[in-house]
Amino acid sequence: MTTIEASIAPPSSCKARSKAALIIGRVLLVLLTLFLLFDASMKLAKPSFVVQATVNLGYPESSIIPLGITLLAATILYLLPKTNVLGAILLTGYLGGAVDAQLHAHASPFSLLFPAAFGILVWLSLILRDPQLRALTPARRNTLN
Repeated sequence: MTTIEASIAPPSSCKARSKAALIIGRVLLVLLTLFLLFDASMKLAKPSFVVQATVNLGYPESSIIPLGITLLAATILYLLPKTNVLGAILLTGYLGGAVDAQLHAHASPFSLLFPAAFGILVWLSLILRDPQLRALTPARRNTLN
């Protein structure tokens, strides 16, 4: 084991918490994925309410399909174990754009917080499922006795 691997390996005392974290992370993954795939499919199907909402945010109707494809691709990358971090990064950018669009449209606080919360949940799910990422996060239990 290299020095880097040893420094990010979770301590053996985390094994009991890891099972619960893994289950919670997987449940979050399923729920997030279902929502994101639904959102992408709505953009690809372009029902009238999606077109109206997009135009109300100041985007042309022609941007809906590319947004749907982008969301679908990022979600698929997030689902694949080898590319899940890349997918999370892309989803964070996508959801950040959603926050920006809502901000420019002077939307309600809920409309601003909803995509931001999803971005947080994307990373939380990933951190809970990946012990190496969990070891890198700043939220750690005090180890002093």
